[in-house]
Amino acid sequence: MTPSAAQLEATLSDPGRRWVILTGAGASAASGIPTYRDRAGKWLGSEPIKHQDFIHNPHHRQRYWARSMLGWPGVRDAQPNRLHKALAAFETTGRVGLLITQNVDRLHQQAGSQQVVDLHGRLDRVRCLDCGAGYEREDIQQRLLAKNPQHPRITGVVRPDGDAEIPQSAIERLAVVDCDACGGMLMPDVVFFGGSVPKARVAQCEQAIQNADGVLVVGSSLQVFSGFRFARQAKQLGKSLIIVNEGITRADDLADLKIEQQAIAHLTEVLETISPPRSRTPAQG
Repeated sequence: MTPSAAQLEATLSDPGRRWVILTGAGASAASGIPTYRDRAGKWLGSEPIKHQDFIHNPHHRQRYWARSMLGWPGVRDAQPNRLHKALAAFETTGRVGLLITQNVDRLHQQAGSQQVVDLHGRLDRVRCLDCGAGYEREDIQQRLLAKNPQHPRITGVVRPDGDAEIPQSAIERLAVVDCDACGGMLMPDVVFFGGSVPKARVAQCEQAIQNADGVLVVGSSLQVFSGFRFARQAKQLGKSLIIVNEGITRADDLADLKIEQQAIAHLTEVLETISPPRSRTPAQG
């Protein structure tokens, strides 16, 4: 074990300390869901769709759903990895006040974590922006497949958050589905880039950090402000900040401890030592 990993184990093993954990795309990489950025924080592909583009441009909505039709099954069928299970077991020791995830895949809940805030929403749900009706994403998938029988035969490269790279010609042929209740615009129940996280959700996270002894960042470059703000808050309150990420982050100069080389593997081993994973009933809802 490296000196930094030993320090990580000693810090997290303290039964008197309570943590808020913030996870990013790196936490789900071993489950087959790609990350947005490389180790240097650069985009690995085209930038994700932006909130205003989805709302105001029909062509962008068509592009989103065309790509999502191919990418959604990869997220739907993904399974929790060792890290997800280790974090769920760590929660049972009483050392976790809240787990904030920037991911929309619900893998933490599948692994058994109970105290979770889906900061950017959840991809398995869809809502109508006009009447507020809610749908299961898989139900929308079946409607899209029925309306676009040509689409499943197109192969694409799966990207983060249920997205996929596909030919422009496939996008142009896609027929979008609307709300069954009112005919309104459907949108996945997630916060797109450029969108705002609900204030009540942010307030819950901020309160948890105030009540905690520190923040543990896992698998996030913190390039997006919605996550970075919690690292900054921790330091402003004099809390400990530990970053476990295989690459640079926006908060590296704020961290009390940074684990970078084989970061996820080291953290997983540490957590399994502190609280060996055991069979648990996954969270519902």
